[in-house]
Amino acid sequence: MKSWSPYTRFTRAEWARLRADAALTLTPEDILRLQGLNERVGMDEVVAVYLPLARLLSLYVEAEQVLYRARATFLGDDTAKVPYVVGIAGSVGVGKSTTARLLRELLARSAKHSTVDLVTTDGFLHPRRILEERGLMGRKGFPESYDRPRLIRFLADVKAGRSPVSCPVYSHLTYDILPEATVVIDRPDMVILEGLNVLQAATDRPGDARAFVSDFFDFSIYVDASEADIRRWYVERFLLLRATAFKEPESYFHQYAALSDDAAERTAETIWDAINGPNLRENILPTRERAHLVLVKRHDHAIHEVWLRKL
Repeated sequence: MKSWSPYTRFTRAEWARLRADAALTLTPEDILRLQGLNERVGMDEVVAVYLPLARLLSLYVEAEQVLYRARATFLGDDTAKVPYVVGIAGSVGVGKSTTARLLRELLARSAKHSTVDLVTTDGFLHPRRILEERGLMGRKGFPESYDRPRLIRFLADVKAGRSPVSCPVYSHLTYDILPEATVVIDRPDMVILEGLNVLQAATDRPGDARAFVSDFFDFSIYVDASEADIRRWYVERFLLLRATAFKEPESYFHQYAALSDDAAERTAETIWDAINGPNLRENILPTRERAHLVLVKRHDHAIHEVWLRKL
């Protein structure tokens, strides 16, 4: 007997047919600029996967706006429309940042949703000083390394229609929050929030807030792949960064710039096995089934299957 699934699963070809008349607004140069360091996103993937997804989100936004106007009429509320919020989750190294950037560009170039802001939860990590004081540097990216009350306040303000709303900025170079730097969100049509643990709904710590980040999402996406593939991609990216960003004297990882290939590979594998792998297994992967849509990647980073939650 076939087990029931909350998802309708589409092959890449089946999903591609749902593009309908969605227009391709990105050039090969755009895609090269938006893709991750060790990813190779082809134009065919944008057409087959991301255009149907952008079309689906556009339809959802239109439906939500109709519902919002009906509710406002009923309540006699003249508050301006609030942003539609999309959450994107997945492991370190899986390519969720590329997914977020591609979607933002496609949606922002649509005449219907001209303002789309992208926010990452990295900005809501505790500053390095606090993580060091609490002994959490080896747990960076785990739920306890984030200032979750601040993140929830930010999302609550966004969904309440408050404007402008600001959020902190994170530097991957210095591995820390940038003091005094902020990004301002001023009533966009959509907000895309990308992060590791954005779909997590509960912890076992007493006193934790009963509001969760995912409570504020209108739609959520999980970028999925096997752990073996993600681990390999993470190591490949580490080696590329060693030859680029790590060479900057102000880089937190500057100490790794002079490592040999073998030593750098061992270091990346050790970091994965100690931090990113456990975080994926304990906190990130268990939230996959909470997503409205799952993008499943093959060993070469290409998306070969799409799961859409049944309504």
